[in-house]
Amino acid sequence: MQNDLWNYCLNLYARPGVEHACLSLQDQGLDVCLLLCAAWLQERTVACSETRLEQLKACAGPWQREVVQPLRQLRIRWREAAADDEALAALRIRVKALELEAEGTVLRRLESATLGWSSAQSQDDCDWLRKMANSVGHPDCDALQTLRAAINRA
Repeated sequence: MQNDLWNYCLNLYARPGVEHACLSLQDQGLDVCLLLCAAWLQERTVACSETRLEQLKACAGPWQREVVQPLRQLRIRWREAAADDEALAALRIRVKALELEAEGTVLRRLESATLGWSSAQSQDDCDWLRKMANSVGHPDCDALQTLRAAINRA
């Protein structure tokens, strides 16, 4: 198991099916940084509570809204035009790098927010993925099950 959230996310994201699952969940409006943090906490058997869920959402939310999402929207908006414009394609690559850097900042902030959180008394107290998905109004789906299976293969 990795000892920091960024490395954990890189490892998890590289597992078969995880990238596609994360992009699908992102398209459904879920914050992938929060889901990956939830997976990390779940694997570490950290106790999950509504208070902790809200703390994580409050930590990630402003940065996601003000930094990550505008960069992502710009990158997506430029996709078609960049296919025929070399200069725009180069800028789009730089925007993508900034988006990834911004997500790294979110993950570092989330990790800092969890310092000192205690372990769960039982496995039932640490189903972070389900609770995180439900907290934003999304029930379990195929993509979430793919993510859960990747975690369990570790």
